[in-house]
Amino acid sequence: MSADLPTPAPPTPPTTGPTDSGPVTCGPHPGAPEPLPYHLLARTRPGHRWRTLLVVLLAAALWLGACLVLLAFDAATRRVLGLDLVARILSTDFTDPVGFIGGFGIVALMLPASLVAQRLLGARPTGLLSSVTGRLRWRWLLHSLALVLGVQLVVLTVDIVVLTPLLGGEVPAPVLQPWAWFTLLGAVLLVPVQCAGEEYAFRGLAMQLVGSWLRHPAFAIVLPVPVFALGHGYDLWGALDVAVAGLAAGWVAWRTGGLEAAIALHVVNNVTITVLTAVGWADPAATSGSPLGLALSLAGTTASLWLVTRAADRAGVQRRRPALPTGEAVAVG
Repeated sequence: MSADLPTPAPPTPPTTGPTDSGPVTCGPHPGAPEPLPYHLLARTRPGHRWRTLLVVLLAAALWLGACLVLLAFDAATRRVLGLDLVARILSTDFTDPVGFIGGFGIVALMLPASLVAQRLLGARPTGLLSSVTGRLRWRWLLHSLALVLGVQLVVLTVDIVVLTPLLGGEVPAPVLQPWAWFTLLGAVLLVPVQCAGEEYAFRGLAMQLVGSWLRHPAFAIVLPVPVFALGHGYDLWGALDVAVAGLAAGWVAWRTGGLEAAIALHVVNNVTITVLTAVGWADPAATSGSPLGLALSLAGTTASLWLVTRAADRAGVQRRRPALPTGEAVAVG
């Protein structure tokens, strides 16, 4: 007599993982736009090509308007007080307080002109003109200033202690010039604003204008340089020196994602010249350069760029503006 045996249960499929798929953290979706480097930040707004051009034109109009106000004030003071302010400004005599404030102040007006134009017509937030983070990174700016200043002190020491005697020159004893205290005060308070004004105009607005039309960073770095160099009115060697500074500032702005390191390069250079002027070791009205001066600039600039970019990499300085928030949760399944 046979007994009915129980039918075996079907095998349970192996479990390879949780069946409830929740949100997981992953990178940007394959179809998402790529993070933007500094020179392409204007592309965050629709119609960026023509809008960025309008920003530049508005900034130029605001700056020229401020210059016209100065001319009107000069005409009034000349008629009433017999003062020729414009002539004193154009003389580039930085031992004259009027020439100092006027000469640096006119260029410093590029800063508010650029920021106001960006605020009215440019990409949002307005701080995208400063860096990919949407703001000026003050700690990184101060870090860059310290690095570049250290290089500048080494270059000055080599020039004064080694090269000048080696080439048969003589370093005169420092002598405080007329109004030296005023020049030194201006080196701290006004010259950095003047440098920032040029950087926001020639690296900020200009690079982002070029970047709104041409994607490769080389165009944004190189194309503004001729205007920047020729605008200083130097001879060939002097213009080449300024061109090197412009190329370095543009490259480091792209490389570090903002204007901070470029401002640091500019501030250290101009403050150094201003301080040397106060003790009679530099002539701010000079319009000629030299092969030796160009070589020293190349050496100092190269060393500064190496130190700054190395520090930026170590500190994790942000180079691009993310298209999506970092680590955004994306549902799978």
